[in-house]
Amino acid sequence: MLEALGPDPTRPGAAPVLLVTGLSGAGKSTALKILEDLGFEAVDNLPLSLLAPLVAAPAERRVAIGIDTRTRAFSPQTVLGIVADQTARGRPMRILFLDCAGHELVRRFSETRRRHPLAADRPAGDGIALERELLAELRRVADVVIDTTDMGPHDLRRAIASRFGSASGRTLTLTILSFGYARGVPRDADIVFDMRFLSNPHWDPALRPLTGCDPAVQQHVAADPLYAPALERVMGLLTLLLPGYVREGRAYLTVAFGCTGGRHRSVAVAEAVATALNEAGWANAVVHRDRAQGAADEDEAPIGAGAGKDVA
Repeated sequence: MLEALGPDPTRPGAAPVLLVTGLSGAGKSTALKILEDLGFEAVDNLPLSLLAPLVAAPAERRVAIGIDTRTRAFSPQTVLGIVADQTARGRPMRILFLDCAGHELVRRFSETRRRHPLAADRPAGDGIALERELLAELRRVADVVIDTTDMGPHDLRRAIASRFGSASGRTLTLTILSFGYARGVPRDADIVFDMRFLSNPHWDPALRPLTGCDPAVQQHVAADPLYAPALERVMGLLTLLLPGYVREGRAYLTVAFGCTGGRHRSVAVAEAVATALNEAGWANAVVHRDRAQGAADEDEAPIGAGAGKDVA
């Protein structure tokens, strides 16, 4: 298996270039979109005359370039010459070749009603055979060959992510979100935890004006006997699930924590979880959707609380 493409330590600021090629209909365009989600700067159907200048230009991001028989002045020998030259100059280039069985390619062209680029006025099978012969040398020297015959887009994403993910192996953009149920559950939340079982700082007049980012509120929430075991189980579940999301090629994941108003408990727990995940190696961004809104906890007044209690 090809190692994940990361920065080239022998050339500061440079990163290996990945050439994506293969048979028409085998999934090259889909592969480039997947690589773009993985952090590559993707370029499709680049004229061959521009390949060497683009590869030679400094780049901090990883680059994926689509090259196939549609490419202007396409020549496998020219492509291989550029690969050898740039690698000798210190800019390593690798080749991903997408293959597929002929009968499946015929079916795909038939279903999409597209013409094969090498068989404009002939059956698709003729173009497929000609293209397979033309690309034989590129397939032979390719660093990675992926056969997409029995793959759907999801399977291809998983195969590419497993080979070309980040150097750390974690490509997930993880967001930790706090919110208030009074203003609705966020539509983009993938996993939601309800924190309304915890002691509510709203009913302490000294804490009410504060938020879950303030130490006093965090201490109040953490003092609840259920806080520590709940946080432990939440972290256990997340650290169990996150590698699975990465393995399945998931690019974005939002984990949301809610309380009634979205100012105290959910904020405090989201901050604690975000810190713990960072310490566990899962980089994340924290968003507090309703922290700046007015309080909305009137439906959770403690037993015996007066009906006239002021609620901000």
